Amino acid sequence: MNSLSILEPATDEACCAPAGTPALGAEEAKQKALVFKALADPNRLRLLSIVKGADGGESCVCDLTEPLDLGQPTVSHHLRILADAGLLHREKRGTWAYYSLVPGALDQTAALLASL
Repeated sequence: MNSLSILEPATDEACCAPAGTPALGAEEAKQKALVFKALADPNRLRLLSIVKGADGGESCVCDLTEPLDLGQPTVSHHLRILADAGLLHREKRGTWAYYSLVPGALDQTAALLASL
């Protein structure tokens, strides 16, 4: 066998057979991308960590500004993105909003990668 035979295309037709699993649909990809975009920011990862570790499993937005050294409008913006991605639940109590993890959201996020 000479070295050129390594560069020759394979003639086995099985190597070009279409995959049995359908490709990710446009809408499903859009929804999954929302989650990954939400997680792509270090401040949002920290917010998830803080909320997850909070006593009672929830945190007031007023308690989340100091640990991140960010203003309340910026923290609220990040929390909204996490809520829109389906990772956090928001509950309004008086003038404050309280955030908690959506049950199963982190497990579903981990499963997103496994399903690709």
